[in-house]
Order: sequence, then C-alpha cells, then structure tokens
Amino acid sequence: MAMSTAWLRWARWATVLPLAWLAALALTDHLGANPIEQLIRELGTWALIWLCASLCVTPLRKLAGPTGFVALGALAPLRRTFGLSAFTYAILHFCAYAGWDQGFEIESILKDVLKRPFIAVGMAALVGLSVLAATSPKSVVRRLGGVRWRQIHRLIYAVVLLVLLHFWWHKAGKNDFARPLAYSGVIALALLARLAWAGIEWRRRRALRKAS
Repeated sequence: MAMSTAWLRWARWATVLPLAWLAALALTDHLGANPIEQLIRELGTWALIWLCASLCVTPLRKLAGPTGFVALGALAPLRRTFGLSAFTYAILHFCAYAGWDQGFEIESILKDVLKRPFIAVGMAALVGLSVLAATSPKSVVRRLGGVRWRQIHRLIYAVVLLVLLHFWWHKAGKNDFARPLAYSGVIALALLARLAWAGIEWRRRRALRKAS
C-alpha cells in the first residue's frame, strides 16, 4: 500500500513537469523562432495528452483486474488528477492565446473565432472542460448526487471529440497528421474498451435478471 501511495504521489507531481519544462525553455530562449506560437501550441498539446491519460485510467484498471499490479489497480484517483491537469493546461493554452496573441482584446478574439472555426471548436471544448472541472470537487459531487454527477460527466465524450477536432483542424493546416493520428488512436482504443466493458456488464446483468 505504501508503494502504491508513493507511486500515485509521484504520478501527480509528473503533471507539473511539462509546465516546468516549458518555463525553462522560455527563460533560456529555446522556444524557437516564434516562441509565443510554440508556447500556445505546446500548452494545448499537453491539455490533450492529460485528457487522453484521464480516459485511459478506467480501461487500465479493468485490464489489471482485482489481482492486477497494485499500481494499475490503484489508478482511480488519477482519473480526476489527469482531468484537472487537462483543464489547467487548456486554461493556460487559452490565456497564452488571448493574452500574448490577441492582447486580451475581446473584439479581436471574437473576430478570430469567426474567422477560424477551429478556434470556435476549441472554445466550446474549453467550456465543456470548465463544467467538468467545476463539478469535480467532492462537495459538489455530494450536492449533485451520484446519478446526476455521472450524467454531467458524460460530457467528457463530447469534450474529447471537440478537443481532437480542434487539434486535427490546426495540424491539417500545417500538413502534420502524425500526432493527430496517434492521439486519435489512443482515444479510440480507450472509448472502444469502455464500450466493450459496458456491453459485457449489460449482458451479465441481463443474465442475472433472467436467472432470478
């Protein structure tokens, strides 16, 4: 148990490392020829990475099973950690874009949204992530109740598709499809695994009802 707790603690700290790495690159002037664009892009990519990690937690726990490796079996708390990390990096991604790229001018941001639909998709994803983050504290879960909370958090599926579309759209403009394909594959596997286990659970419950 102590090993599992330590493993989880280090995994939580790992979510801060990309931000520290980006800060070090910025301070040492190693963000390339266009540092603002590079920073905006990297923050957005890490938001997608943590979102992928959050979606993979449940399939990994299912694969581990009740007798699986203790670290995999104890992954459940990291689903929330990775989800909140995705939200944090998404907010920083938006702030970097709105501040350094648009000067926090609302009119300029709105014009950019209308001009470039992939940004509108990103904004919609950020709103969805904000709802999920706002309803993640345990006190909010208790007030909402388990059933309503689960209904709200099904929004994650729409959010992840919007984030993926935002990423694809941006990379398509640069003829870069390698990373979008990789992240799409991870997300597809995670969602297919969830569907498969949901189907297995439904058949098990149906069999139990027939038996009784």
